[in-house]
Amino acid sequence: MAKRSVVPFGPQHPVLPEPIHLDLVIEDEKVVEAIPNIGFIHRGLEGLTEKKDFKQMTYVIERTCGICSFGHGLGYVETIEHIMNAEVPDRAKYLRTIWAELARMHSHLLWLGLIADAFGFESLFYQAWRIRERVLDCLELTTGGRLIFSVLEPGGVLRDINSDQEKEILTQLASVKEELRAVEKTFLLDYSVQTRLRGVGVITREKAHDLGCCGPVARASGLSYDMRKLGYEAYGDLDFEPIISKEGDSYSRCQVRIQEIYQSIDLIRQAFAKMPEGDLAVPVKGNPNGEYFTRIEQPRGEAIYYVKANGTKKLDRFRLRTPTFANLAGLCEMLKDCEYSDVGILCVTIDPCISCTER
Repeated sequence: MAKRSVVPFGPQHPVLPEPIHLDLVIEDEKVVEAIPNIGFIHRGLEGLTEKKDFKQMTYVIERTCGICSFGHGLGYVETIEHIMNAEVPDRAKYLRTIWAELARMHSHLLWLGLIADAFGFESLFYQAWRIRERVLDCLELTTGGRLIFSVLEPGGVLRDINSDQEKEILTQLASVKEELRAVEKTFLLDYSVQTRLRGVGVITREKAHDLGCCGPVARASGLSYDMRKLGYEAYGDLDFEPIISKEGDSYSRCQVRIQEIYQSIDLIRQAFAKMPEGDLAVPVKGNPNGEYFTRIEQPRGEAIYYVKANGTKKLDRFRLRTPTFANLAGLCEMLKDCEYSDVGILCVTIDPCISCTER
């Protein structure tokens, strides 16, 4: 009988973009069990509600993460708006939707580069990040920032997108779509890529549901679960369906994210075509009093925002549940019976955002 041993993986490892520690129970180079240990970069951001007023907290929460920045700000201001019964102008809703989809594209393209780097395909890594630069250019053009945008406020947005900027964005998106077609062929058809992704880290539909997986991880296992279908912001006016796959392996998770980039391009085009003229914001007076719970679809999946306010400018409580936290149980399931050499790639396939999870 083979001897079992416990091998530490992380928190520092060449394949990990952020620190996460796993205790791996190994038997004959196969993982029997994985026990996660997080908390290495906890910053206490939620505790800043004791020091910052609710408007200042918008900028704090946006800085939870440099990749998920816009989505965190969006979830927070939506929660405040519901508590204060603020009716956001339609144009602001469309602008928020456009920026949210651009942020989703840049996140997925970043992930494509990271997964290529994880299995040693350096040229593919560079190609994915080269395409991502076009998306970051669009964000910088319209918000002034490439990662942190700071265009949100309770009641609306702080910036507009003019007709010249719209034309430039649509031109760039056409180039992104064309260039991604070539990269997609390598990700989905190249033999060396398929040997590292196909049939690796399978999580069934039933397991994904029972373990509370979300985002591309859940949709790659056949769960049609996308918070955008709730119709928040302008999503209720746009025509789309969640992109799903059924195999539940690493290849499916890659495939879903690539198709979601194309979907984001289509949603942005729809939003520009339907976006009305009008105000960018409504005045929000007074202080919030009450509590509310909001769900939005971040690039990695469902993010939950909870705010409890007491009628003063400082909140009683802010709470964030990130998609990475929800997917950690799924990661532990994927790692069971996998080869030790596949652990790094499987960690990357859930697209972990540790700075969000630990805050």
